[in-house]
Amino acid sequence: MKNRSTSGVRPHAALANALACALLACVVLTCAAATAQARQKAGRAAQKNPAGAKAAQVVNYSCPMHPEVKAKAAGRCPKCGMDLRPVAQAEPDEHADAAMKEAAAGASPNMSGVGRAAVGTNIPDVELLDQDGRKVHFYTDLVKGKVVAVQFIFTTCTTICPPLGATFARVQKELGERAGRDVQLISISVDPATDTPERLKAWGEKFKAGPGWTLVTGAKPQVDELLRALGAASASPSEHTPTVLVGNDAARQWTRTYGLARPATLVKLLEDAAAGRLEQPTDSDAKESTR
Repeated sequence: MKNRSTSGVRPHAALANALACALLACVVLTCAAATAQARQKAGRAAQKNPAGAKAAQVVNYSCPMHPEVKAKAAGRCPKCGMDLRPVAQAEPDEHADAAMKEAAAGASPNMSGVGRAAVGTNIPDVELLDQDGRKVHFYTDLVKGKVVAVQFIFTTCTTICPPLGATFARVQKELGERAGRDVQLISISVDPATDTPERLKAWGEKFKAGPGWTLVTGAKPQVDELLRALGAASASPSEHTPTVLVGNDAARQWTRTYGLARPATLVKLLEDAAAGRLEQPTDSDAKESTR
């Protein structure tokens, strides 16, 4: 009886396996047919609208410091010399090359990114810590009534921050006794969670930061508020740009410039700031920048 029961089960099992295989084959064939149909539709749509198909693949290039400068090919910004970064767009920008040409025409050769855009005067008086661990209020202690140059750095940066520090070091040297007396240099950490006062002090010592060069960090909410107000906020520290703000708070004049410009160019801007000449570019600016 046991052998007869076992032999009676085998035909049923074989039939079940055959049905399962047939069902699986139907599913595979159905999916393949659906995929082929979708590809055919996509191909027909591309033939009817080739411009639309091309637009989805268009990548334009833009300057991270001057977003208005755009191009259809990789290159350098004519205003500041930074490499243009790819920016995906849904459709071609018909004005990209025109903007690039316009920017190039409007900038003097080798201007090192000098811009004349106002920063604004609503600077928050947030409480921060300097490189010696002392509490400072950013506006009242470092900016109010003074001529300043402000850069943005973080101590673990290995790309643009060391050159930014070296540039400030040369500016400090060229200013001589005016550094700390007539002009204040300020370095703001964009990575306050990592950059303690001790780390900032060690970073500043690499560039012989002297009196009149203050490096600041602080609680992230306060630092973020300050960065937003100064137009220097970024998604992450590594994405910050080499911007330097030069201003005369008493005269309410500010300009934004390329932080890796030649030190002589930055010193000239600071001298213009002290004289209240930041609002209008002068012929001497262009001459100095091309020497």
